[in-house]
Amino acid sequence: MLLKGKTALITGASRGIGEAIANKFAQEGANIAFTYLSSKEKALALENHLHTYGIKAIGYKSDAASFAEAEHLVGNVLMEFQTIDIVVNNAGITRDNLILRMTEQQWDEIMHTNLKSVFNICKQVVKPMMKQRGGSIINMSSIVGMTGNAGQTNYSASKAGIIGFTKSLAKELGSRNIRCNAIAPGFIETEMTHGLSDELKEQFMKNIPLGRYGSSEEVAKVCVFLASELSSYVNGQVISVCGGLNT
Repeated sequence: MLLKGKTALITGASRGIGEAIANKFAQEGANIAFTYLSSKEKALALENHLHTYGIKAIGYKSDAASFAEAEHLVGNVLMEFQTIDIVVNNAGITRDNLILRMTEQQWDEIMHTNLKSVFNICKQVVKPMMKQRGGSIINMSSIVGMTGNAGQTNYSASKAGIIGFTKSLAKELGSRNIRCNAIAPGFIETEMTHGLSDELKEQFMKNIPLGRYGSSEEVAKVCVFLASELSSYVNGQVISVCGGLNT
């Protein structure tokens, strides 16, 4: 029960890595506020499942890419839970394309959903965390934000931006006992990766020293570490969860 009595806000938690994080946090005793964008059915199912751990859980339909919605969301969460001790900025999408074919819309959608959303949420939670003189912010980056990847200039740029944002915020907030770290997953099996061709998956596999793809739960375990007192002196860092792919 490493997170007992804490309240965690997780964006984009109705599936994949976000859902795994919500489950892992609930197992460790945290109350969960999470966001979803489209599937109310999935959100209700997750909410009901999280309740089985004996914690408080509420799903909020909210677009983290919208500044106004992020402000409204954090206000509602504070009203319901009183505190926000942990934030996981997990909301993200892909719009892969070679730069020759990439449209302005594909670039802008990625930047708003993946990068601006991190600013939007952090902007709203900083004041309450400063008042309570403590908190942990975890931003979901990617190894392609560190290495780049052909066909993903928009996605890679957004994830690299998250790393720079995280390191800067860690320096701004460290004196208030607020830690800010990033996680850079490698090839994790989720709905987002199921659409890749078998040929591409095999190509990735050859470069992973552990010889397998990662699971969402393995990313969630690192989130528990960064959210808890186990990482009380870890600040401004990027932890790759990639099986050695980025080595």
